[in-house]
Amino acid sequence: MRLRIERDDWPRPGLYLTDTPRSDCPQCQEEGGIEEDYGDETGDYAGTNYWPCTCWHDNARWLLLPLPRHALWPRHTNPAPDPWSDEPPF
Repeated sequence: MRLRIERDDWPRPGLYLTDTPRSDCPQCQEEGGIEEDYGDETGDYAGTNYWPCTCWHDNARWLLLPLPRHALWPRHTNPAPDPWSDEPPF
């Protein structure tokens, strides 16, 4: 198991410890899965199937540090006045 730290917003904002694919996997070459493009009956591109590889678990993740959902500082809704405006001061 190779672990890395990742910031994610789902299911809640935080820093997560996640699993990564094996670097020596002969099936996925460290991509974590195999993408397969497919077409419709006319031969045009219709989408992509993704098959996860067995060398890693994409759902294996642990919350290390929860992050706040909102900013800790107040947001300013009114912009600062333009000091170079052409309007008279009255």
